Amino acid sequence: MKLVLKGHDERYTVEQSLMNLFPGELPVYGPVLPEDETWAEIACREEGGRLLVTTALSLHGRVNTVSHTAVLSGSNFDQEGQRRHAVARCFYRAALEFLDAPPPWGMLTGVRPDKPAAWAVMAGKSRSEAQKMLEETYFVSPSRAALAAETGYVAAEAARGLEPRDIAVYIGIPFCPTRCAYCSFVSQSVERSLPLLEPYMEALIREIRSGGEMVRRQGLRARCLYMGGGTPTTLTAQQLDRVLTAFEEAFDTTRCGEITVEAGRPDTITAEKLAVLKDHGVTRVSVNPQTMEDHVLRAIGRGHTAGDVDRAMDLTAKYSFPHVNMDLIAGLPEDDPAGFRRSLDTCLAYGTDNVTVHTLALKKGSRILTEGLSIPAPEAVTEMLDYAASALPAAGLRPYYLYRQKYMSGSFENIGWCRPGAECLYNIYIMSELCSILSFGAGGSTKMVEFGTNRIERAFNLKYPKEYTERPEKWRGNQRLFAAFYSRYA
Repeated sequence: MKLVLKGHDERYTVEQSLMNLFPGELPVYGPVLPEDETWAEIACREEGGRLLVTTALSLHGRVNTVSHTAVLSGSNFDQEGQRRHAVARCFYRAALEFLDAPPPWGMLTGVRPDKPAAWAVMAGKSRSEAQKMLEETYFVSPSRAALAAETGYVAAEAARGLEPRDIAVYIGIPFCPTRCAYCSFVSQSVERSLPLLEPYMEALIREIRSGGEMVRRQGLRARCLYMGGGTPTTLTAQQLDRVLTAFEEAFDTTRCGEITVEAGRPDTITAEKLAVLKDHGVTRVSVNPQTMEDHVLRAIGRGHTAGDVDRAMDLTAKYSFPHVNMDLIAGLPEDDPAGFRRSLDTCLAYGTDNVTVHTLALKKGSRILTEGLSIPAPEAVTEMLDYAASALPAAGLRPYYLYRQKYMSGSFENIGWCRPGAECLYNIYIMSELCSILSFGAGGSTKMVEFGTNRIERAFNLKYPKEYTERPEKWRGNQRLFAAFYSRYA
């Protein structure tokens, strides 16, 4: 679709709206020519604190024109957000003329569709008022608005437990036993990268020690630690001990009440590793089968069976971790609704208090796309998710965080479900952007959040383990940025 912007430069907002509403259309810029049949002209004009947005949208020669007026108020930062919202709203209303049905998430395009609800609750609105706001302001369907209002309420509750100098810490282990068919993360299959492991460990521990020293100087407090990947339990027990010891020695952990480690792949879980995690006070482990159907596990390239998951869960139970999480993915190759139901029922039978139901995202670079693997139709994925939405509440679990991804099967979302009191605070903090996340390791994404506001800055570590180990100047620079960000509060 050819795009023409007049009186503004909200290119990102328009492009995100375009991808959300017309997934097959790519943005092209330039003047509209007589032969062009598919285009959109979005014009803005400001007068006396009022913004007038007009969108003329043509699809295959049929034109619909919509105008929207917004009152600008507050700080410059506030007004920037109001302009973006006005442009997106006007584009959305113009596009509705050409859609078979409104999208379930309305005009919301981002990863965090419940964030407006969380902010509304933090500002004093009730859950029902937050739901109504999502429906009226963002055109979200009632069912999705109710879901977002519920998870937004949980986020608002978590925010009340934070103070301005509280942060979360992430440690990334970008290694896995094998690479799954759906994966596009920067992760190395361990059988191909054994020579990288020890240099990576040394570089990671140096970064953790340096970051801990910086955090202490700034008077910051780590409220939770999340070790993800990849698969952290790809490391040996001795290597896990080294990483967790480095964290404990570098950081003041007196207020760090949550430590999560993604054990992830059951074929990496051993009694020796679990004993190390228990000794270090880990409060949550994740055992993530993604499916309990052996033929689906083979299709996605997992080197284990459902029986291995059984053994891993039995072993994990012996160490009495306070919380155990299990992940499933709806829409995997070779799966069907009956298989997904069996997988979820099995997870619930283990008594796990935390289940995350992901919807398959068709990521660039994944084997699903490069090899053209067959995946279930959107209608089958809908049936899977509908079953989860009924079975999980019936088992006493409630949704507590959600997020969306690009290229997901259908207009769905990923939802974390848990029993009351079993919420993973790190998941809430990062998805609702409630506090800064200091990330260590290759591919780490550090997020600096100005407490109580939507002001966010980001810094990224180098993506690949080899370049991360060879260029420590990048993470050192990121830590200087983090320190400078918090120096503004002094």
